[in-house]
Amino acid sequence: MSNRSIIIMVLVLVGATAYLLLKGDGNIDMGGEKHGAEAVHIEDAKKDAPPAAPAAPAAAPAADAKK
Repeated sequence: MSNRSIIIMVLVLVGATAYLLLKGDGNIDMGGEKHGAEAVHIEDAKKDAPPAAPAAPAAAPAADAKK
């Protein structure tokens, strides 16, 4: 098999894959793993849990260590 035919086959497969992904009407997110507010999947236990107390600022102990 020549290099030209391999390149043509790869381009045809890439084109067919792109066509099927675009015409599939699916909500495909290629952005990778999501964290924080943009995350969609939330466990039921986390929804019902009370909000956590805010953490103490980390800068305060560092200021005392410099003295």
